[in-house]
Amino acid sequence: MLDAVLRRGQTLDAAGGAVRNLSTADHGLAVAIAGEALRRLPDLDALIDSATRKRLPDDSKARMVLRLALAQKVGLGTPEHALVATALPLVDGGPRRLVHGVLGTLLRRGLPPLDAPSLPAEVEHRWREAWGNEAVDAARRQISKRPALDLTFAEDAEAQDYAAKHEGISLASNHVRLPSSSVSELAGFQEGRWWVQDLAASLPARLIPDAAKDVLDLCAAPGGKTMQLAAAGHRVTAVDASGSRLARLRENLDRTHLAADLVEADALSWKPKQEFDAILLDAPCSATGTFRRHPEVLYRARPRIIADNAELQSSLLDRASQWLKPGGTLVYSVCSLEPQEGEDVVRPFLAKHSDFHLAPPEGLPSVLLPSADGWVRILPGLLEAEGGLDGFLIGRLVRTR
Repeated sequence: MLDAVLRRGQTLDAAGGAVRNLSTADHGLAVAIAGEALRRLPDLDALIDSATRKRLPDDSKARMVLRLALAQKVGLGTPEHALVATALPLVDGGPRRLVHGVLGTLLRRGLPPLDAPSLPAEVEHRWREAWGNEAVDAARRQISKRPALDLTFAEDAEAQDYAAKHEGISLASNHVRLPSSSVSELAGFQEGRWWVQDLAASLPARLIPDAAKDVLDLCAAPGGKTMQLAAAGHRVTAVDASGSRLARLRENLDRTHLAADLVEADALSWKPKQEFDAILLDAPCSATGTFRRHPEVLYRARPRIIADNAELQSSLLDRASQWLKPGGTLVYSVCSLEPQEGEDVVRPFLAKHSDFHLAPPEGLPSVLLPSADGWVRILPGLLEAEGGLDGFLIGRLVRTR
């Protein structure tokens, strides 16, 4: 799994999904070990390098096994005898003596807690330039902790009741936060009473005006925002280019007893039959804002990928704007901490389209203060004491004519 992420650029979910020879319990443990290694990779590598005379290649089996062994100790609290017993068989017939020696040296020294580990150097540089030292320090603290589980409910009264009965907290209307746990085993899952959605990811749909009847959800799958819009009473057209992701969205709609018109199409070539009162464009992006849940994004989001995404986002925003009625609202959002995919996409759009302006957001939780010019930019550190939020950029664009 670790090799698939770091060398082949896969997500950890995809890499884990390709592993089929483990029991459910062992598979979960393997994913957890790989995830803990990714959360602390630069610091784990520094520890390994401190105990070797010659630097091991990044993709060497010895380095990979040492990363996984150390991650078990630091991230999961695995007893030393157990991590040694699981590490050494992985290098049978290979650098077993090297791995055993390095591991023994580091364990005798004692491992630091690594509760605020370094991020990849290029990521820290980008984010420090964009957001400052405080945001980088907060991101370091957050990546070491697996985040809580956020649920979205169709009805706020039900959310508040669920929070009270299940030792959760509610940080906004229709929202409940619980300790991380198995989703399918939680009360109300089979009945479709809620769906999993980070609180930050629920914010863009909250900016769609209640009065908007016909709403277009572009790049809609897996469907959290579609379900929000449907639950709020809008007539929703949900468009996504992926048939498999739309199938998952259909399953989610069926489970939650909600309805939307699903369209499998590329938004850059699709032509709707009508204009819409409101449009939600949660654009494809590097997803670096989701690093708390998916630490591998920090290794997959290379500058070229960010630049390609920004170009696609600009094209999608231009195209979506053509389908909005005068006076309508277009909400643009990305779960990215890269300005290149957020503010730097919307500013040129506004300069080119004089019939659109950035409007202050309405209806968001009071802790989420927009910037002076109307952006909602969620950075690491916001609501940190309550478990934090995914990184997001949200802009509410209103068409004046």
